[in-house]
Amino acid sequence: MRRRLLALVCVSAALLSGCGVLPGGEAERRTVTVWLMRHSASQEFLDRFTEDFERTHSGLELDIRIQEWTGIGEKVQRALDGGSQGAPDVIEVGNTQVAQYAEGGDLHELTLEAVRDWDPDKAWLPGLAEPGRWGTSQYGIPWYAANRVVIHRKDLFRQAGITAPPKTQAEWLTVTEKLDTGGNQGIYLAGQDWYTLAGFIWEAGGELAEERGGVWRGALDSEKALRGMDFYRRLQALGDGPVDADEEHPPQAEVFARGDVAQIVAVPGLARAILQQNPELKGKLGYFPVPGITAGEPGAVFTGGSDLVVPANTDVKDAAVEVVSALAGEKWNTELARTMDYVPNKTTLADAVAGQEAVAAMAAGAAQGRATPITPNWGAVEADNPIKEYMTKVLTGADPAAEAERASRRITEALNPDVQ
Repeated sequence: MRRRLLALVCVSAALLSGCGVLPGGEAERRTVTVWLMRHSASQEFLDRFTEDFERTHSGLELDIRIQEWTGIGEKVQRALDGGSQGAPDVIEVGNTQVAQYAEGGDLHELTLEAVRDWDPDKAWLPGLAEPGRWGTSQYGIPWYAANRVVIHRKDLFRQAGITAPPKTQAEWLTVTEKLDTGGNQGIYLAGQDWYTLAGFIWEAGGELAEERGGVWRGALDSEKALRGMDFYRRLQALGDGPVDADEEHPPQAEVFARGDVAQIVAVPGLARAILQQNPELKGKLGYFPVPGITAGEPGAVFTGGSDLVVPANTDVKDAAVEVVSALAGEKWNTELARTMDYVPNKTTLADAVAGQEAVAAMAAGAAQGRATPITPNWGAVEADNPIKEYMTKVLTGADPAAEAERASRRITEALNPDVQ
């Protein structure tokens, strides 16, 4: 009889929370494993977030594990394929990587939460939100963004009689030509800086690739895309950037630090490396958004950054969603932006960084941010990267239309590997 009474008590408790897992009981506590990338957030930020989250979510514990970018793609795919003890329940991924994971059904769809709770005002940065979609569903939740601005020497601008940053591409060319005198480079722009080119192509109304009838095709040979390349050619000529190398060969921070360059196009965080190499430039650096074709609106730029995803094989989906909600929510997203000099994930949060010149310039540009084509095969394009070769050919005098057509064919082949 005693055993029967105990059984009835257990059954009754199970209707509420599960036998032996009563509210407040130690057995109820669940761990949410979160993979974040190195340098995405400071340890001080993570400590504060963890303390706040665990305090406001009784029964949940966070296990934040820092990952390295090198080799992360294969590591994430293994975790999504197998799942094991210690496998992640929330993962930070590059914003352009979401499609390759979503295509195989390896991620939880988060469309309902996105529309209902996280982005009802449609204010997410397009460069983070759009690549986070696969088809009509949302899988990647925007976390933070970083995009290129123009880092410039304020003292060289003053010496050239330039009192305000240019507001249009035409003004930018004029200003840069004035700066390209007296032994100074008006701008240092490497010939294969294809992310910067992408922004110019988008600003002109062109695309890197387009989907037609379910097939992706390279689009560098369109009239609009060619206009973007022509602007790049004209701007790049107002400095001594190498035509056959990208912005890391040599590192443009190193070149800028030498002191004879008036401008570079880079993320604001590069200023730290510049000042480490040349402390005398402290107080001399300024920032403005990449100019667009028309005044009053910054030019289009490539938006880099990260999205948060929830693996389909997690056994704590609801708890994982709570973590994503907190990290991407207004409170902690704003804190992250202020702590790390990022752009918040919503245009409506831009005022949170308005007092920081570099981040404010970046946030203004992020409103016009774009991402690379949303297809799982885009990585194959970047691996071979015919865009770089195309740029060098044009900058050394080859026919732009012919070279654009050749590069577009190679992009099409890379995006459609199964088509012979």
